[in-house]
Amino acid sequence: MLDFWLSGFLSLFQPQALVFLLFGMAVGLFVGVLPGLGGTTALALLTPFTYGLEPVEALALAGGVMGGVPMGGAVTAILLNTPGQTANAVTCLDGYPLAQQGKAGLAIGAAASANAIGGIIGTISVLLVLPIATELVLAFGPPEFFLIAVLGLVLVATTSRGKTLRALVSGVAGLMIASIGYNDVTGGQRFTMGIEYLWDGVHLVPALVGLFAVAEMMHLSVKGGSIAKADGNVQITNIGAGLFETFRHWGTVLRGSLIGTFVGVVPGVGVTVASFLSYSLTVQASKDPESFGKGNIKGVIAPEAAINAKDCSALIPTLAFGLPGGAEMAVFMGILILHGMQPGPLMLQQNQLEIYSLIWALTASCILSSFVGLLFARPLARLTRVDTQLLAPVIIVLSLVGSYATDMVIENVVLSAVFGLIGYVMIKFDYPRITMVVALVLASLAERNYHQSMIMSDGGWSIYVSRIPSAIIVLCIVMSVASPFIRTFFSRRDLAATKTAGGS
Repeated sequence: MLDFWLSGFLSLFQPQALVFLLFGMAVGLFVGVLPGLGGTTALALLTPFTYGLEPVEALALAGGVMGGVPMGGAVTAILLNTPGQTANAVTCLDGYPLAQQGKAGLAIGAAASANAIGGIIGTISVLLVLPIATELVLAFGPPEFFLIAVLGLVLVATTSRGKTLRALVSGVAGLMIASIGYNDVTGGQRFTMGIEYLWDGVHLVPALVGLFAVAEMMHLSVKGGSIAKADGNVQITNIGAGLFETFRHWGTVLRGSLIGTFVGVVPGVGVTVASFLSYSLTVQASKDPESFGKGNIKGVIAPEAAINAKDCSALIPTLAFGLPGGAEMAVFMGILILHGMQPGPLMLQQNQLEIYSLIWALTASCILSSFVGLLFARPLARLTRVDTQLLAPVIIVLSLVGSYATDMVIENVVLSAVFGLIGYVMIKFDYPRITMVVALVLASLAERNYHQSMIMSDGGWSIYVSRIPSAIIVLCIVMSVASPFIRTFFSRRDLAATKTAGGS
């Protein structure tokens, strides 16, 4: 095993492989910065160009893309409240407020180091887990998938402190919107109003482009000024300090990386779930939860560490069983098949050199793209000083172009515009948008696996506690629901004790 680890690592130092790795990383960073595109689009565009390359070179190119996209997406999430990909939407919650405070450099530095460390931890996890991947992946079935979706929805309500009712309204609206389209269970159409475009449901990427990019630019245009609220003469500094924030909050990095690794092993859950779970659990574990959403650096570190760790661990079900963890991994499987590698148990035996070359390529890209992000953090952060009347039209045009490029249909642009108006109204009346995003992501997962679980158990609910993995997730759900009440109880008790001590 160690021989293959070393051989895969050394294969990256071949001149051709190194060139393709760096090229893929550059493409990933560029595509990650453009709202709405993401790694899936980048891999799809580059797949034809891998034809004729050696397998190691093709995998180095793919690994470079997948490692570079998260860092590019973090940059726009922090600077413009416009996530480059779905998973970076959570980074907006605290990254953008930091940019408004003139601390964009600090946030980008923290995101860069969290990306690198998360990628390293994810790599270590993959190297340790890959030999036992079969047993691990088979432990999860429809009941566990359904409960993971429920856990995410529960965390939506418990994380939005001070806005619980509004978060619930936003989440319910997201669930209602997610019900539009083809019903996987009955086979019928729901709420499509005769529009063929809606048969596949509300497309997630155009919706996110509208909710964040278009809505935020509309809001900034109306408000005027620049993104950063601090004095325009204040220098953008603390990039180095942001780099070391992850070491100051090593527990946050470790927790986020482990969550990302765990979610990545479960096929079909998606990286958005990983980043949101990491953020939510970080809020619940914090002694100062009220500071989140206002510029807490842990709110940047937690999701970014989870994103890259998840990208690494998502290779486990993809390579071991041919079960892609998401759209990006599905496109990546096409690259594998194009080069004569059939994902599945046989691949773990016959293509170990290529597998470990890919793992090291993905890790190297995570680290290198983080350093590149740091190098360009200062000039990129100056975007927050640009007048929004000049910036907003450019960002809206780029966002709508990215929305169109996702499926090459004009309906995507219309959908982004509609969700842009919805997002603007939500900003205006202070409704959390992230709860709607999570509901949109998790609704189909929850519905499909709920019905499958009921079929498996002949309608019995005991299936959700009769299996060890599902029982553990149920316990996590109960703890998530109970934690706000427990925290309130202890806070009131401490307050009463303080008043008593002061009175005596």
